[in-house]
Amino acid sequence: MKNKLAKLKYLPNNFNVLEAGDHVMCAVSGKKIMLEDLTYWNVEKQEAYYSYVEANKKRELSLK
Repeated sequence: MKNKLAKLKYLPNNFNVLEAGDHVMCAVSGKKIMLEDLTYWNVEKQEAYYSYVEANKKRELSLK
């Protein structure tokens, strides 16, 4: 399943794969995140983030 977008359900400490794939896209930067590298996401917004930098940007934007 190379280069296929996965569909995930983000949970507090894990995620469930709803549609098989090998990556998701960062909600802030649009960068591709391989599933084995996925570390940052928001359960309430059901969004993935490439790194702590993007996750923090999204958090800061939501506080305004």
